[in-house]
Amino acid sequence: MRYARSSPDFDHGAALRVPPPHDAKSWSKLWMWLGDEGCALEGGAVQVSTPEGAAVAKPGDWIVLSWSGSFYVARSNQMLDA
Repeated sequence: MRYARSSPDFDHGAALRVPPPHDAKSWSKLWMWLGDEGCALEGGAVQVSTPEGAAVAKPGDWIVLSWSGSFYVARSNQMLDA
């Protein structure tokens, strides 16, 4: 008998969404979380160090911290409300 796996092999962990430019509290939290792995770009974008090199996350995108300790950017289909 074959059993279904309880969970797929994803490298998942935690994620934070890039906030709109006016959300100072969320930006503070994001910078603390990213540390030296992120830097600010114009227009509220963030450059993040990933295993594949630098990636840009815009407001509304997700920055994922995998269980292995690497950051990834997941694109959002929708823009955040201004």
